[in-house]
Amino acid sequence: MILGQGEGIETLVGSLEAIETAERRRALVIINPYATSVSDRLRTVVLSALSSRYEVEAVATNARGHATEIAAEAAEEDYDVVIAFGGDGTVNEVANGLVDSQTPLTCLPGGSANVYCKLLGIPGDIVDATEHLLAMADRWMPRQVDVGTVEGRHYTFSAGIGIDASVVARVDAAPGLKSRFGANFFLATAVWTFTRHYLFRAPRMTVSVGEETITGITTIVQNAEHYTYFNDRAINLADGATLDGGTLAGVVLRRGSLLDVPLLLRLAVTRSAHAQGRQIAGFSDSENVTVTSVDGRPLPLQIDGDFIGEVTEAHFTVRPAALTVVA
Repeated sequence: MILGQGEGIETLVGSLEAIETAERRRALVIINPYATSVSDRLRTVVLSALSSRYEVEAVATNARGHATEIAAEAAEEDYDVVIAFGGDGTVNEVANGLVDSQTPLTCLPGGSANVYCKLLGIPGDIVDATEHLLAMADRWMPRQVDVGTVEGRHYTFSAGIGIDASVVARVDAAPGLKSRFGANFFLATAVWTFTRHYLFRAPRMTVSVGEETITGITTIVQNAEHYTYFNDRAINLADGATLDGGTLAGVVLRRGSLLDVPLLLRLAVTRSAHAQGRQIAGFSDSENVTVTSVDGRPLPLQIDGDFIGEVTEAHFTVRPAALTVVA
């Protein structure tokens, strides 16, 4: 029998009613009520399931940046764990509130991609993810991971200037289509954005990495193994970044051309094609990356899949072991 998300969680709750718990860790669940797959019913049954193993408190966000404030307060109040229940934007905000504290971050998938959940080894399905967090209570192993920084903001896995940021901005402007079509809407928007705005007169940038300077139209800087996921399939761009490696890796698209589209697709889906080809430049083992607009035109910037504005210059760095996570 195939169960829906709500039915699956309710079955899980029923199977946990007889569990007797010894010490329950104090958990704060920060919920984005506007995330793609977070409904009132789902929220209720997930919190009920978690309460069998944790002393659960929950709070919903009400504005951009609110999750960061809540997480910072939770760290001061010595919660054992803060659970981000939403998409990667919610996870990013919670991480920004917990950086430099000893309070661990973990997450439940409530968005369309849920990249950081998957990078931590947490399933993308909400029922499986809830079971994972319940089992985690018996094998509690917090660890430190790195965060990237750009423009005064920390990011957990990836940041980009150029095409991907333009795509994110357009997708975020149509939340209904994002929720309905998921990864396919991202793909369609990417094709439209590339052909409409980056084939001709694309904004150009210089990328300074160590003693090397690269000129291009898009830069991706990663702090983790994967750039994103297409459904459950990992999309790999930069080679060499890990969550605890202490360095950044990335790629620079030198130009926009229809001739380069097959290479871009191959680069995204095969690990053997990292940073290959005349129009794709790769870098790794970097601690500082500076991106500057060639002609002063504003460049779109995204972090962890959220559009955060336009810049004419951006400085990327890495902060090793600055965030505690548990999964």
